[in-house]
Amino acid sequence: MKSSLKPCLAVATLATLLAASSAFAASAAENFDNSCAKCHGADGKAQSKMGKKLKVRDMTTEEYKKELDDAKALAVLKEGIKRDGKEVKKSFAAEFTDEELKALIAHVRTLK
Repeated sequence: MKSSLKPCLAVATLATLLAASSAFAASAAENFDNSCAKCHGADGKAQSKMGKKLKVRDMTTEEYKKELDDAKALAVLKEGIKRDGKEVKKSFAAEFTDEELKALIAHVRTLK
């Protein structure tokens, strides 16, 4: 009987740890502020020093939002962007889950 309890306890412990870690996960707005605002600006208008240097597009325009394709945006967030062999946008694949990246994309759609 004791040996059958060990797997149950392990699963229960793992579930508790996962639930606790998700409770501490940052919101999409916080992730945007911490990881994207340096280039895109806190408001998404790309008026930051780095945004101007890299000629980042204003994410608040209707034109931008109409062109924003979720699958392509997810791929860019996961793979990053290189221009002339230089990384201009790093990959977020190691930092965020797909769900967190999708939440970032949804957050961009709310920027005005």
